[in-house]
Amino acid sequence: MRSIHDNLQAVRQRIARAAQAAGRDAAGVTLLAVSKTHPAALVEQALAAGQRAFGENYVQEALEKMEAIRGAEWHLIGPLQSNKTRIVAERFDWVQSVDSEKVVRRLAEQRPAGMAPLNVLIQVNVSGEASKSGVPADKASLLSELIQQLPRLRLRGLMAIPEPGADGARYRELKSLYEGLKGRFRFDTLSVGMSDDLELAIAEGATMVRIGTAIFGARRRSGGTELPPAPPLQKSAA
Repeated sequence: MRSIHDNLQAVRQRIARAAQAAGRDAAGVTLLAVSKTHPAALVEQALAAGQRAFGENYVQEALEKMEAIRGAEWHLIGPLQSNKTRIVAERFDWVQSVDSEKVVRRLAEQRPAGMAPLNVLIQVNVSGEASKSGVPADKASLLSELIQQLPRLRLRGLMAIPEPGADGARYRELKSLYEGLKGRFRFDTLSVGMSDDLELAIAEGATMVRIGTAIFGARRRSGGTELPPAPPLQKSAA
């Protein structure tokens, strides 16, 4: 069984090869380790192996890990309910799943003045699936304009979860949207790509990939047992 350190090295090598094939600098692709459902002990191993940024879907689970671990950068990548915006604004470094005016305004109001601005990504429902979170592509500009007007938030770019098995056209649509908004809003982050599609995502411009299974293995139940293989969750960003 490979260690977390070995898994991270293997993923970094995949990123480097994909970037080289796309004629890109691998330094321009950030690795976000998706630690949802995995115990704090594994996160600590990844942190010790040089991984700093971690993604969590569930607020309470993330808070428990934050209490046990110091020195990590925490990203919320799952859907955010408005009744949890205060604790998220107070504790997280990034929110990648912003998709409504209500949530945006609450995050801005509740981010403590003594903290650095909260980094936010707008989640785009690039596939148009009703079961997925995110704004339609044609609404991303309006939400971007709102976020830029609010203090305590720093708009960084877009996040998306293409449907399983999507071809390159879907990723190119997202890249086109990102490039079209980048100049107006100074975007620097396009978060797309997971364990199964990171090469395609990098070929089509991803600047951040969200990798869980390839680093930590199968998802785990709260008691630590592994869950059977399952297709990607429709409202998950792992």
